[in-house]
Amino acid sequence: MVGAASRLKSILCLDDLEAAARRHLPRPVFGYVSGSSETRRSERDSRSAFEDYAFLTRVLVDVSQRDQSVTLLGRSYAAPFGIAPMGISALSAYRGDIVQARAAQAAGIPMALSGSSLIPMEDVIAEAPDTWFQAYVPGDMTRTAPLLDRVAKAGYKTLVLTVDVPILGGREHYIRAGFSTPLRPNLRLAWDGITRPHWLIGTFLRTLLGHGMPHFENSYATRGAPILARNVMRDFSARDHLNWSHLSEIRRLWKGTLIVKGILHPEDAIRARDHGAEAIIVSNHGGRQLDGAIAPLHALPGVVAAVPDIPVMIDGGIRRGTDVLMALALGAKFAFIGRPFNYAASIGGEAGVTHAINLLREEINRDMAMLGINHCAELSPEMLVKRAAR
Repeated sequence: MVGAASRLKSILCLDDLEAAARRHLPRPVFGYVSGSSETRRSERDSRSAFEDYAFLTRVLVDVSQRDQSVTLLGRSYAAPFGIAPMGISALSAYRGDIVQARAAQAAGIPMALSGSSLIPMEDVIAEAPDTWFQAYVPGDMTRTAPLLDRVAKAGYKTLVLTVDVPILGGREHYIRAGFSTPLRPNLRLAWDGITRPHWLIGTFLRTLLGHGMPHFENSYATRGAPILARNVMRDFSARDHLNWSHLSEIRRLWKGTLIVKGILHPEDAIRARDHGAEAIIVSNHGGRQLDGAIAPLHALPGVVAAVPDIPVMIDGGIRRGTDVLMALALGAKFAFIGRPFNYAASIGGEAGVTHAINLLREEINRDMAMLGINHCAELSPEMLVKRAAR
């Protein structure tokens, strides 16, 4: 599509994607993707945490053999970052989950499909067999066990269990943007669609004509409610019952790789490992849960020290190659990025996601040269200087 190709030419870094998506998407949809909790302090702190460190570079090092590939959980990936799970991506981009998964597979990096996605997990993994699956589960194993069985039968090998959503955070920004669950058609939404014809025709109407009204497809073993249904919130209930005993049972039932996402406290990292987690993702849910929660980058060193025997990953606020390398220097084995890839899919489809991946890889390649390293494994805390308190 000529329009998309033209838009991508002006995208020079991941930060450029947000403004482009704001122009392209209806306000309620953009508000859902960009929104975070209450005062948005957690979201801001996740980003500003990277300003608390500076690199101590080395020079006159032969960096002609730069290679940013990493090994994680027995797999080799072409870059030290992946695409984080994001709900209802198919509402912001046509077949949004599939285009992200395909672009990630082609680039040799992982993508995690959200349990709040609108495309059946079976369709996504058919297009990209290396995709991970991220699940929200209630404290009710009669509903969780069939879901795990479905995920395994679909062919997923890696399960990401998100544990920081006992209830939904305070998200008044959604209400101000006009987004709600269930999604309620109204004049504002209709006007936003009409004034954004590329989205209206290329995403919404194309989805309706080709696949019908979107449903929450992957919350449980059976198909969930449509996004317009009054009972849609039922699919998000009873998560406040989830506890460590459920994690033990999930570990017993799930035969593949188990990753726990949403850890900030070192003691929770230890407990997650002891209950069978093979890796951890340090995350504050993109600032969408507890407002004022510690920034993942600040939580990272404590978690790494607590569980040195398993891989620790991170998401939250990462927008630059230097951000990825800074997280790796503090002990992360891998980084995940969410919103920018959602924006990239919305304005450019699979080509947009590929473009965003390539931008970040190019930044990492340049940054490694200027740091004086050839491999990500050379990064260490000694390469960072903590700035004075602001």
